[in-house]
Amino acid sequence: MEKLEKKPFNKRSFTSIAMFVSLLGLPLSGIMNHNLQFEGLTVERHFWMSVHNMSALLFTIFAMVHVCYNWKALITYTKKLKQTTISKEAFWAILLVVFIVGVFSSHAFHAR
Repeated sequence: MEKLEKKPFNKRSFTSIAMFVSLLGLPLSGIMNHNLQFEGLTVERHFWMSVHNMSALLFTIFAMVHVCYNWKALITYTKKLKQTTISKEAFWAILLVVFIVGVFSSHAFHAR
């Protein structure tokens, strides 16, 4: 009978998965907060605010740990970026997204 070797706990993998799972909670809870924004502090609104706040806090913590675990790779990547020029497709895609998001969200400055 073959004995299975126990793998050690992979902290980098754990951190990445925890960061991703906490990220998944942010859009859902953000949408629910948006939908409930004009209600008083009901149990439901308090719940979604708590989910959103804790998801954001955990995402931030795990993102910082992720950066620490991958610091060497990130430095190497940023050094290579200095030699890279941005493609015209990337430039126009970035410009288009920033423009559309800017126009869409600018209504907030005109709403009374």
